[in-house]
Amino acid sequence: MPLIWGRNPVAEAFRAGADVEKLYLAEGVKPTGVVEEILRRARAARVPVQHLDRRALDRMAGGGVHQGIVAEVSEYRYADLDEVLARAAASGEQPLLLLLDSIQDPRNLGALIRTAEAVGAHGVVIPRHRAVGVTPAVVKASAGAVEYLPIARVTNLGQAIEELKRRGIWVVGLDAAGETSYDEVDYAVPVALVVGAEGTGLGRLVAERCDVLARLPTRGKVASLNAAVAGSIALYHAWRSRESQDGHRPARHLGPG
Repeated sequence: MPLIWGRNPVAEAFRAGADVEKLYLAEGVKPTGVVEEILRRARAARVPVQHLDRRALDRMAGGGVHQGIVAEVSEYRYADLDEVLARAAASGEQPLLLLLDSIQDPRNLGALIRTAEAVGAHGVVIPRHRAVGVTPAVVKASAGAVEYLPIARVTNLGQAIEELKRRGIWVVGLDAAGETSYDEVDYAVPVALVVGAEGTGLGRLVAERCDVLARLPTRGKVASLNAAVAGSIALYHAWRSRESQDGHRPARHLGPG
């Protein structure tokens, strides 16, 4: 059964109503703060709690930083494209989607999901093959955001892009060689932002299907940005661009965490 670890990811799993099957707590961990909340929610959900030696949790987390808490959860349930679009329709907002082309580093995927959730994106689409899925490391890196944002896993990302275009969604690919700057794109319309793989960027077939290729200008000697950084900058700009045009929805503070 999949495991997640770390106090915030486990707490977010409980808050989002995820199916937590069992909770493991390191001996000597004090039941205060978020730990107290986790234990209270575990009792309410009748989730069994087992106290273990911290070294046992180290092994369970595979060397990850578990902060004295590991949880067994049910298999992650991926959404489908229709569910993602239905979420956007229910919100009454223009769709804002994040598509990821063969991201392989769990930390990058988790960071992108975390940013997408923070800025109010309606869903994430990832390919089934040659890309990381929602693993415990991704859950940890997302700080629990995977519990709040639908993630669709598709067999062919290019075909998914064509389907989104048929539904009236403008597809913007981030590419260092793009002719348009990312801040010149109109984000007030339905948008799917596509971020390419670490190192190689967008695949040729994916890039060819995008309506526009947008670049993030740089002035330093490094020619391109990390995939998670580039995607996060563009997502944040898309959100703020929409907010400034609509002028009605107050922005809650987004700070580091």
